[in-house]
Amino acid sequence: MDETEFWELIDGSRADSAGDPEEQADALVDRLLRLDPDRVLDFARHFEARYNRAYTWDLWAAAAVLLDGASDDAFDAFRCWLIGRGRHAFEGALHDPDHLAALLPDFDEDADGDAEDLGYAADEAYEQLTGTDLPDLGLPPPPPEPLGPYVDIEDDAALAERLPRLWDRFRR
Repeated sequence: MDETEFWELIDGSRADSAGDPEEQADALVDRLLRLDPDRVLDFARHFEARYNRAYTWDLWAAAAVLLDGASDDAFDAFRCWLIGRGRHAFEGALHDPDHLAALLPDFDEDADGDAEDLGYAADEAYEQLTGTDLPDLGLPPPPPEPLGPYVDIEDDAALAERLPRLWDRFRR
């Protein structure tokens, strides 16, 4: 599976669900069940690699702004949600997390920003297809700490300084 097919599966599942994160996870499992187990593994590798790339202080800060705080678990679910928004939003946010202010036409902190189940879609599909757990993906381990310069995600002034457009749009 190449990167284009990975993003097509993400985009298709989002379209099938009208953007609802829980429904998107179900739609993604349905799409993955149409693949053979090796391609589901490929999908899982693509997802996990992007999930690990998104483990940055700046994205954690963006999650904290958007969600009015972000614990470890909330940030994990946020990264899944960000992948679920598609390639344009994901790559744009990685390049410049403050750009999320423009990339998110609307955002409801009660309904958006949490798509933990997307992170388990490949596991669920693989288990349904094979009757076994998803094997080790053979990827490097995730970084022990978020990448990039540290930002105190509990310090409003630091968040506003690091992400001024996002702060102005969602917290001012």
